[in-house]
Amino acid sequence: MTAPGRRLFTAAALADAQKPGGWARLRAAFRWSIPPGFTIPDACCDSWARAQPGRVALIEVAPDGAIRDWTYAALREASDRLSAAFRAAGVERGDRVGILLPQGAAAILAHLAAQKAGAVALPLFTLFGPDALAFRLADSGAKAIVTDAENLGKVMDLRPDLPALAAVYATAGARAPALDLWEAIAAARPVAPLAGVGAEDPAVMIYTSGTTGAPKGVLHAHRFLIGHLPSMELTHEGFPQPGDRGWTPADWAWIGGLMDMAMPCLYYGVPLVAHRMRKFDPGAAARLIRDRGIRNVFMPPTALKMLRAEGAGPVPLRSVSSGGESLGAELLDWGRATFGCPVNELYGQTECNLTVTQAAGFMPVRPGTMGQAIPGFEVALIDGAGEPVPAGTMGEIAVRRGAATMFLRYWNQPDRTAAKFAGDWMRTGDLGVQDAEGYISYVARDDDIITSAGYRIGPSEIEDCLSGDPDVAMAAVVGLPDPVRTEAVTAFVVLRPGAVWDGAAEARLIARVRARVSPHAAPRAVHVVEALPMTATGKVLRRELRAGRASQT
Repeated sequence: MTAPGRRLFTAAALADAQKPGGWARLRAAFRWSIPPGFTIPDACCDSWARAQPGRVALIEVAPDGAIRDWTYAALREASDRLSAAFRAAGVERGDRVGILLPQGAAAILAHLAAQKAGAVALPLFTLFGPDALAFRLADSGAKAIVTDAENLGKVMDLRPDLPALAAVYATAGARAPALDLWEAIAAARPVAPLAGVGAEDPAVMIYTSGTTGAPKGVLHAHRFLIGHLPSMELTHEGFPQPGDRGWTPADWAWIGGLMDMAMPCLYYGVPLVAHRMRKFDPGAAARLIRDRGIRNVFMPPTALKMLRAEGAGPVPLRSVSSGGESLGAELLDWGRATFGCPVNELYGQTECNLTVTQAAGFMPVRPGTMGQAIPGFEVALIDGAGEPVPAGTMGEIAVRRGAATMFLRYWNQPDRTAAKFAGDWMRTGDLGVQDAEGYISYVARDDDIITSAGYRIGPSEIEDCLSGDPDVAMAAVVGLPDPVRTEAVTAFVVLRPGAVWDGAAEARLIARVRARVSPHAAPRAVHVVEALPMTATGKVLRRELRAGRASQT
């Protein structure tokens, strides 16, 4: 099987999409095609191993620079063996297998092996502290976990309070009762994937980042990989192309890192570069891209801002996508100049990913918007009653049932699953405005809207404006209690190295917003901070800024 045979869009359809009105025609013609027996391990590994066993699937770049190429045949052999080991340890169909690992072959093998056993892969951030990790392992009832030497002690300390956790594997440093992952793989006899698993069966559970309350386990079926493919082909400009090679600095425990780059690369037969960065280093990232011939990158907004602040460039790429926070026009302009290609913005949620995009190769770019709904997704702005609102009216961004990336349910939370929907519309909790041509502008999370002097103000536009100042690396805007205005627009900024902060600098930033956005949106105060509080996926925790500043008043 060749990569072109896996594409959803033909070359003719993509060529037509580049003509006026082409995006609408592409959307109108698209229909989901999901084989009932579709599984992620077969699509991303075994089918390639049967057809082209020597094809390189993964390029593992160790922290010390050592490189190991993994072929599809090697991934299949090792994942078959690990799946057998999981089953021997008691992992059964539907059980959850935790994956507390950085980018690398072990993480991919754990995903494939768990799913081959009919189990559910449970990616977990290595940065999680004991409380966050304990919550997810207990809430999911994980039967097994695979981790590394650095996190093994943390897991073993928690194990007495996790009665469902039957087996712990570590890539290094394992001592009984923990098991050495590589020894377990070598000792097991390969077995075929569990029969009877198909497209609608659970495959992955990813916990929400907890920006709006306690994290929820979001359960996805195997078919949700197919749901990511329209965006992959369009935002990466006809992906895959000869010579393509993918990488993302985003952790694979996040749906963005895992599904916006890693798994689609394996699906299309595009070599995936795996490299762990304990902390994102703009210079090291630029060198990795150049040295390893990387051409396609999913780059979170925080990483883009750090690259810009570092002055990195040029960093030649064929395609770049980004998502997780809204991007401003100035950051997009910088990206095109630095990478030699547009930065295509993505929008989605853990519950239903990659629903809206600004694909520069196939639609006119409108800075300040997220773009239009991706083929296969029906997106609308709805009111509190679940009814679509007129163009130009603020509403809640919603996605109609039937999209392939739509989640199955929240883990053990049927009431919250039901509350996520208004009829056939999945509510995102994000507010936006849609124009007559279908372009959607993100405004804010529903609970991030600032009510000031009778105005309802979204923080994103103000943050984009502030981040465009030469002295500002990052910005976040919240509303703080005010006896006169209800809430006062308040900004928090991280300065670039060498920037001077004084009253004149604050006044300049306030004036910038007043002139470029609106006088009513101008911050009443700007505070300098060393870092912004963020989730593990790089989203700003505005509620922590509100709570922290309020406690000081």
